[in-house]
Amino acid sequence: MSSPPALSVYRHDTINRALLTLAGEIDLDSAPLVHASLERCLRNGIHAIDVDVTAVTFCDCSGLNAFLYALLHTTAAGKSLQLHHPSPALERLVTLTGSGSLFLALPDAFAGSRPPPWPSPIHQAAHRLPPAMTALPGGVL
Repeated sequence: MSSPPALSVYRHDTINRALLTLAGEIDLDSAPLVHASLERCLRNGIHAIDVDVTAVTFCDCSGLNAFLYALLHTTAAGKSLQLHHPSPALERLVTLTGSGSLFLALPDAFAGSRPPPWPSPIHQAAHRLPPAMTALPGGVL
């Protein structure tokens, strides 16, 4: 029996706008799905990408990183990306990192610049790390 995916992505397109609805958890394992879904919108000629994160129950820094990479790519292509209805936890993550305003308006500083490669070297290195050590009895590492 297989477990359900940690993240589901639903896409609805209009003429040149896409609504991506994400449901579930965005973490190191599911962030590449977020990235691929957003990149696919750009390859399909979408000009504005709206991401509904109402049903996102968890998002860590790798999820935020996927959104930021997508933002750089959309901005460099002269297009837009906006997050809608973030949970208080996701809103806090975006606010604590100072990236909240990036999703509200296109930063002119990135227009026409080449976005960094995906996956990033940090993302690749994280997947090569050995599993974390388990605690010994008594909670000592």
